[in-house]
Amino acid sequence: MINIRYVITLFFCFAVMSANAQHNFKLVPLGVLGGADESNLSAYMLAPQGSDHYICLDAGTLRAGINKAVANKVFNVPAEHVLRQYIKGYFISHSHLDHVSGLILNSPDDSTKSIYGFADCLKTLETHYFTWTSWANFADAGEAPALKKYHYEVLTPGEEMPIKNTEMTVKAFPLSHSNLISTAFLVKSQNSYVLYLGDTGPDAIEKSTNMHKLWEAIAPLIKNKSLKAIMIETSFPDEQPDKSLFGHFTPKWLMSEFTELETLTGAGELKGFNVIITHLKLPQTNIVKIKQQLNAENKLQLHLIYPKQGEAISL
Repeated sequence: MINIRYVITLFFCFAVMSANAQHNFKLVPLGVLGGADESNLSAYMLAPQGSDHYICLDAGTLRAGINKAVANKVFNVPAEHVLRQYIKGYFISHSHLDHVSGLILNSPDDSTKSIYGFADCLKTLETHYFTWTSWANFADAGEAPALKKYHYEVLTPGEEMPIKNTEMTVKAFPLSHSNLISTAFLVKSQNSYVLYLGDTGPDAIEKSTNMHKLWEAIAPLIKNKSLKAIMIETSFPDEQPDKSLFGHFTPKWLMSEFTELETLTGAGELKGFNVIITHLKLPQTNIVKIKQQLNAENKLQLHLIYPKQGEAISL
């Protein structure tokens, strides 16, 4: 005879497990490295699962990454359609070339949309890149004539803003990147979040409290399981001297910062948590060493993910 209560209990447990296993975001890396390889520089398309309304987190490489994603059947439309129709806006963490060059070079073929960033970052785009001596002014401010393809959208630290033509919102936090302000973008879809950090280094080396303040802001989201991933850089192996980090992380310093985060979330809360490692710098021997060191020093048992250009990740 069938035990109805047992069947109902099994069904309930299965429903809970299925809900917990749901993926909330789709991430498409267009470029994953920092530095010298101009065909594979920091850029990540992010959208809610089931939506084609993407944003692009940094834009060092666009075309080469989109072409790879199309070849991998991540997208079933031409690359031009992805660029013009799927990407609804660009979120630029800071104005270094390896984070903006794809945006600049592809601007003649792009469609009308917004570029989001802190005021200083957008001012650099306006005065150094989208000018008639450097390229052409495809934005709606700066040198005349302004072609008005792009709208500069200034972000205010800590203030949540809806992202145009998407189902998402964003909140931006300042980061220290040597002598430059970088940005962390906390992207929300419904009740789920992804945190993307531009280039930055540990508070102890940067003489800053920006990482600690960011950890304080996102610790509750880890505790209630609504933060699905942190995307954070590790540019150099541990052999890199602290004086030569120039606003970047090594495996040792990264794990030190995550240990600091665990003091805010509580012991064990980071076990299995998704951490996507970005901005690894060539040569390849260094990249191999960085991965080995991260894996060896991962005492918190983070789920470390090493993204590959043109291969989608579900979060």
